[in-house]
Amino acid sequence: MNKVKIALAQLNFTVGDISGNTEKIIFFVKKCEKEKRDFIIFPELSITGYPPEDLILKNKFVEDNLRAIEKIRENVGDIITIVGFINKKEKKLYNSAAIIYKGEIIGIYDKMILPNYGVFDEKRYFEEGENPFVCKIKEINFGVCICEDIWHKDGPVKEQVKKKAEYIFVINASPYHFRKINEREEIIKNLCRENHIKLFYVNCVGGQDEIVFDGQSLIINEEGEILKKGKIFEEEILIFEGEKEEIEVIDESEEIYKALVTGLRDYVYKNGFKKVIIGLSGGIDSSLVATIATDALGKENVIGVFMPSRFSSKQSYEDAKKLSENLGIEFLVIPIENIFNTYIETLKDIFKGRPFDITEENIQARIRGNLLMALSNKFGYLVLTTGNKSEMSVGYATLYGDMAGGFAVIKDLYKTMVYKIAKWRNSISPVIPESILTKEPTAELRENQKDTDTLPPYEILDRILKEYIEKDKSYEEIIEMGYEKDIVKKVIRMVDKNEYKRRQSPPGIKITPKAFGKDRRMPITNKYTI
Repeated sequence: MNKVKIALAQLNFTVGDISGNTEKIIFFVKKCEKEKRDFIIFPELSITGYPPEDLILKNKFVEDNLRAIEKIRENVGDIITIVGFINKKEKKLYNSAAIIYKGEIIGIYDKMILPNYGVFDEKRYFEEGENPFVCKIKEINFGVCICEDIWHKDGPVKEQVKKKAEYIFVINASPYHFRKINEREEIIKNLCRENHIKLFYVNCVGGQDEIVFDGQSLIINEEGEILKKGKIFEEEILIFEGEKEEIEVIDESEEIYKALVTGLRDYVYKNGFKKVIIGLSGGIDSSLVATIATDALGKENVIGVFMPSRFSSKQSYEDAKKLSENLGIEFLVIPIENIFNTYIETLKDIFKGRPFDITEENIQARIRGNLLMALSNKFGYLVLTTGNKSEMSVGYATLYGDMAGGFAVIKDLYKTMVYKIAKWRNSISPVIPESILTKEPTAELRENQKDTDTLPPYEILDRILKEYIEKDKSYEEIIEMGYEKDIVKKVIRMVDKNEYKRRQSPPGIKITPKAFGKDRRMPITNKYTI
């Protein structure tokens, strides 16, 4: 093993940027060839970026991808290169790996097991491959797999071992969610032990819409021992020449925080934005979003806006201002009281005899959303929304108000996790004022309002939501766990009736095993309730 010099190209590719991705691949092929590496392995569908979704249905897109693999072929010399691309046989398409050496495509492996759950829709686009791939070059017998192939015991690895494959190279685009790396490592370790193989696992890195890829490429020996591991959420050419390295252990909160920073950074830059704007309330959610944005984009590219009404406290203003000072971001104050009064005056005859209620609360939120979108239009800023998963789950948010924006950074982060992540970030440098972390959550849309006026305490709410949303537990099953019947019933009904709101929310970064959107697809019109 120590005689073979292998490079795992843990890189950030952009969906649809076939020319840019191709040039990146060629650059590292030539670099590693010059460094006398024997192999360079790139991630799954690295030419097209992952997941290309319905771009695959465009014939020109597929043909451009095929021209790209030819261009790469022409640039490969004395280094065995494995690249992910879309293969076409007659009218059928495959998620494939090209094995290239000395200017020739010496083999193509078509992915045999296609995932079709959660964020994956590969059976919509691809046919399943039929033949496990094994090849011998430079006296090295190796097999190639693609991502899902190794998650199943009946996958191609057993056949590759029978054909005397010494090394298994696995190219991946494995999306992140909290603690997934632990599950991934255990599966690969068991596979190596059971089949007595050396496995080289390369994963991509970076954000793509709601998905973020964590990297953490792996090299594992026959005993299931990790010899080397790629960095988390960072591009890296992982070089292996036989030596074992110390594996870095990362804090769980840091892992999540880096996922959020990576997802936001790539969404902003890959979509051509430069600056973001955030409505600052003086609360924990907007404070965390502003902090993530500053770390991802730099303080010069983040604008915070405080928009007080008659219900906004002096403490909220001071907290929002202090946060902005700590982060070094621009801070704007735009009072909404006059605009709110105009609404009330305009509607007074129509609303005559009716009390102040959620209508007037939502008007304030929509004024704020309108102002943020006006600034977005005028200056080209991307508006970041600040709602968390607890709020999105139960509909504790205003359509076209605080839900208005282009990207929802923490929409898959429960409120209790928001506090945990904020406290971890403050342990690095205390940018979020302590008063924000300790005060009771409030929307400040009416006098003396608290979140607990409408919702159960977040510690209870979040536990129920995880059981109902992520584990698909029934009302009865959750009751059996010891939760109060009335609270569970209220929470489930709020979740069910607010699907229409979630469908209209902006995309946000997937953090949990089951995020709203592709992971959880519920009908809006739905009579199946508790």
